[in-house]
Amino acid sequence: QVHLVESGGGLVEAGGSLRLSCVASGRTLSDYGVAWFRQAPGKDRQFVAAVKWRVSFTDYADSLKGRFTISRDSAKNSVYLQMNSLNPEDTAVYFCAASGVLTNTQIRTASAYVIWGQGTQVTVSS
Repeated sequence: QVHLVESGGGLVEAGGSLRLSCVASGRTLSDYGVAWFRQAPGKDRQFVAAVKWRVSFTDYADSLKGRFTISRDSAKNSVYLQMNSLNPEDTAVYFCAASGVLTNTQIRTASAYVIWGQGTQVTVSS
């Protein structure tokens, strides 16, 4: 079983950048699809970005393309989320999630993921 730990969140001014990390232990992420989701207070969990290991595939929420970049490091068994040009609407808890076989449609769906990290808070001040 994979265990995920996120880090890198914090308080940043509007226009700033943050890089979130998701480090996996227990099993290699090469067997999984991995995604970032976020959840703001009072809102549903929202898909942010996803990556598959065994094929060259990344996916982004349409509204975040161009500002957020997901990447992976096999040697470190980790996934990263580079977030640029942050604005207060990006304030949320950001979660890393992993699952086995996922279609390119399922990869955007939170309920398709069986393994979740504890989340890291991102707060963007105006």
